[in-house]
Amino acid sequence: MSTVHSSHSHDKKPRVAVVFGGRSSEHGISVVTAGAVMAAIDRTKYEVLPIGITADGRWALTADDPERMAIDGRKVPSVEELVESDTGGVIMPLSPGSRDVVYSEPGQVPKALGEVDVVFPVLHGPYGEDGTIQGMLDLAGVPYVGCGVLASAVGMDKEYMKRIFTSYGLPVGPYVVIRAREWEQDPSAARKKIVDLAGEHGWPLFVKPSRAGSSMGITKVDDLAGLEEAIERARRHDPKVIVEAALHGREIECGVLEFEDGPRASVPAEIPPVSAHDFYDFEAKYIDSADGLVPAPLTAAETARVQELAVQAFEAVSCEGLVRADFFLTDAGEFVINEINTMPGFTPISMYPRMWRESGVTYQELVDRLIQAALRRPTGLR
Repeated sequence: MSTVHSSHSHDKKPRVAVVFGGRSSEHGISVVTAGAVMAAIDRTKYEVLPIGITADGRWALTADDPERMAIDGRKVPSVEELVESDTGGVIMPLSPGSRDVVYSEPGQVPKALGEVDVVFPVLHGPYGEDGTIQGMLDLAGVPYVGCGVLASAVGMDKEYMKRIFTSYGLPVGPYVVIRAREWEQDPSAARKKIVDLAGEHGWPLFVKPSRAGSSMGITKVDDLAGLEEAIERARRHDPKVIVEAALHGREIECGVLEFEDGPRASVPAEIPPVSAHDFYDFEAKYIDSADGLVPAPLTAAETARVQELAVQAFEAVSCEGLVRADFFLTDAGEFVINEINTMPGFTPISMYPRMWRESGVTYQELVDRLIQAALRRPTGLR
């Protein structure tokens, strides 16, 4: 077993467990993000314990080797390629008062890996970004980077996110939600809701899984003929589907980071249209590397407005740590919020770190700020 997994008992450096991978369709992007974070953590200040969650949910020790965690051509990495044992598993602390992590293999005496001072969960999608791991860590009394249970859950569910935004007066676009029971028991009524949305706001529509990210399972639908297939594609990721009317305008993003005196917004960025892609989909984001404009070419008033709305969204959902807020600047000159991401893409070339770099915070400083904020913050209700 490598020295990175040695006991923490005689080491005063805080130990950071970077947890990544997971059971969602965003498994590979989570591995990429973790590699970038691990490479950026200052090893003179922190000890790092890499823990990967396999696609079937097993928690495993992995190699501390960020270079193996990058996208190779068009292939994304996986935890399974990094695990040190096919049978061993990591057992996280499950009760307050103990932060000891244990490694267990069948037929072997469990090995104590020492205490974890803070967890940096770079999980994307369900079973990680949605409040599940945050709840487990709160139960165990272990500090962690990023949003808590409520904000993580709301940030993952596009329906309830929009409901909260609306209740706080934030502008959202037209949409309808199709729940699993509706689609399975009365598909004609569900289709009518969608047709009525198109009748009022026009085609195209965007059919999305309600609780997924990285543009997984999204289809741009131009007419009724493609609707059924689009819904089934979204349902492969989530039984609950959200259908949104197209908003015509520019795609603008803004990062929010929690400082000691509260949340602040970064300079905004613009995602220009990507040739060969109908919209900013998975391939455009991660494979063909759509090159956003940072800072976005906005007027001073537009910049101030989108920064104000980004912080309002952060506060409305009770977020902590970090958020990327995504907007449309419509042809009428109004900002409409599309969604927030509580664990946005976080490689050095991802939009969130790029926006903060242009705002005067380097990638290494960003990682350090998030870890320090987590170490300061109590777990549980706050």
